[in-house]
Amino acid sequence: MNARAARLVPLVAAVAAAACVPRAPALIGSVVPVRIPAAALPPGYHKLVFDFAYRDPDFSLKGDGAARIASPDSMRLDFFVNNEAAGNAVLIGDTLRAANPSVARKLLPPVPFFWAAIGVLHVPPSPDTTARVDGDTLRVEIGTHPAWRATFMGTELLRLDLIDDGRIPQSVMRVPGSPVRYRDAHAHRSLDITVRASDNVPPFDAAIWH
Repeated sequence: MNARAARLVPLVAAVAAAACVPRAPALIGSVVPVRIPAAALPPGYHKLVFDFAYRDPDFSLKGDGAARIASPDSMRLDFFVNNEAAGNAVLIGDTLRAANPSVARKLLPPVPFFWAAIGVLHVPPSPDTTARVDGDTLRVEIGTHPAWRATFMGTELLRLDLIDDGRIPQSVMRVPGSPVRYRDAHAHRSLDITVRASDNVPPFDAAIWH
């Protein structure tokens, strides 16, 4: 490979990667005073049982798991593959701890998308916030360069997008009747979560958070 061709390789790779990242649609609807629905954990203690499917260009994994959730800001996840424990993670506020951090970074979404997957809006605050209503859909854009766009139907969080340079490199979609999907367009990876059961439960033993 000559020197000129060698210089072109990273440029071509960067262009190809950008082409895979969808463009962010324009923020449409009527401008309204900023009013973000209270997309937060309900009071008390809850347990979710779910199936998951992870995919990237080099690896795929399917299994099931359980999420133990305590309001206002704590969640413990346990993952199983072929009925054997495959890992766990604890999320408290902005802090994610995992038994195997390198595996967690590969398989799990960043913290704001982690929360969005269960319907909680937890993104960095910003005074640069715009809200628009389009029929029964409310879209709130928080921050700039990058921005977070949250889409609500009523008080239900349906989608969270990270918008960077006019594109959507990462998103979580919560379409009723479908699996919750996290997508990382840059890395071509996705995580689908299908909730099979959701129950209110007694308080958890404090040891699960350690």
